[in-house]
Amino acid sequence: MSPATATPAPSAPSGRGPRRSVLFFAFAFAVIADPVSSVAYAIEAALHALHGDLALLLPTMGLVVGLVVVVTANYWQLVRRFPKGGGAAAAAGRAFGPRWTFLPIGALVVDFVLTIGISISAATSAVIALAPGLAPVRIPLALVLLVVVAALTWFGHGGRLLFAGMTVVFVVVAVAVVVLGFTSPHAVGTAPAHTDPGRSAALAVVLAFPVAMALATGVEAPSTAIAQLGQLDDDHRRRFGRGTLALLLVIVGGLTLALTALAVELHIGLPGADSTQIADIAHAAAGPGWLYGAFQLTSSLLLLAAASSSFQAGPGLLKALAGTAKDPGVLPAVLGRTNKHHTPYWSVVVYLAAAAVIIVAAAGREQELVLFYAVSVFVSFLVGLLAMTRFARGERKPLVAAVNALAAAAVAFTLVVNLMRGWPVLSLVATLLIGGGLYICWVRAGSPNGIEDVERQAETV
Repeated sequence: MSPATATPAPSAPSGRGPRRSVLFFAFAFAVIADPVSSVAYAIEAALHALHGDLALLLPTMGLVVGLVVVVTANYWQLVRRFPKGGGAAAAAGRAFGPRWTFLPIGALVVDFVLTIGISISAATSAVIALAPGLAPVRIPLALVLLVVVAALTWFGHGGRLLFAGMTVVFVVVAVAVVVLGFTSPHAVGTAPAHTDPGRSAALAVVLAFPVAMALATGVEAPSTAIAQLGQLDDDHRRRFGRGTLALLLVIVGGLTLALTALAVELHIGLPGADSTQIADIAHAAAGPGWLYGAFQLTSSLLLLAAASSSFQAGPGLLKALAGTAKDPGVLPAVLGRTNKHHTPYWSVVVYLAAAAVIIVAAAGREQELVLFYAVSVFVSFLVGLLAMTRFARGERKPLVAAVNALAAAAVAFTLVVNLMRGWPVLSLVATLLIGGGLYICWVRAGSPNGIEDVERQAETV
């Protein structure tokens, strides 16, 4: 998933006591809306890759969560090194030179578009699972939701306070579903434990877990979003960033493993055409009553919030690349034009059009996009890990360098396995084309300084 944007801070958040705690709560839960929303489709993606084999689902998702821990550890280091924000782009630029900045930037542009597309599609699926009569209008419904979310972006950052609330409500409802499912389930599914007992279980897990690594999208968000906390000093930005990473890991990892275990316990396999696995889990756990409706409603709203965050962060990145009238950037100035709410409206239109194309191409089904999603962001992860490995070696920290190198190898393996599935290579091609195109524009603009800080600038413009 994409870097989420944080809730605007109170006017004097640097004071001690409750105000700083409230600020951290609002910041953290707004930022983790993106990765938490990934739970809605990552488990089902793994089960599709396992061909419905429930017996292997928990080991697969356990491996996924383990790799998320490894990636999170890298961003923990990035927050320490770049307390003013910056993420993988800043790390790549300073480790390998400014030209390497454009690879993670290209990956981010693609990631933002895919985040919008997959989040809108998943929200549509959640609505249809609750109201199956809407299934015949899946694509129009998805496009309507897309336009609504894009239109709300016109008003700038005013809606960000809702992100934290949506995340908290979804987590509370999801925990209630899990507890009820393990203690008093309303139904038990009929999915078989094994679908192909003759194949190698270890090989099946190794080949399936890269698909579900869409769960890791959004892990990079705290390392860039801390740029918005300009009223705090470096030490407190580090604390906010690292605290958010820890909270992200606990909530995303905990919910993922709990819902996976519940799916196995209740024998909830691959869903029908007009439902989702996570909806089937909630229905089996809670029955058709109010809790199931609340789960579907909160999950759809959370997914729309995730799309909204990318509708803010993505155009913000294009705006930063476009520069200002006094300090022109590498993209046409029109992409930096804003309304009175500081929204770069032409950049929003660009993302709206791109997301609409992929939603229509995927017929409004998020599972068709998961593979593409798990490619683009991993390019950024890989570059960031390689940069941190180089930093650790330069600082003569062999153990840290070895851990980072091992993590880079795991991320590279995940990327290669997903690329070998065929069509997801389009995500890599798009990343390279966009990154290469931006590099050419940068050279033509005279190679202006500061390109390494474009992610940070995107969060503060």
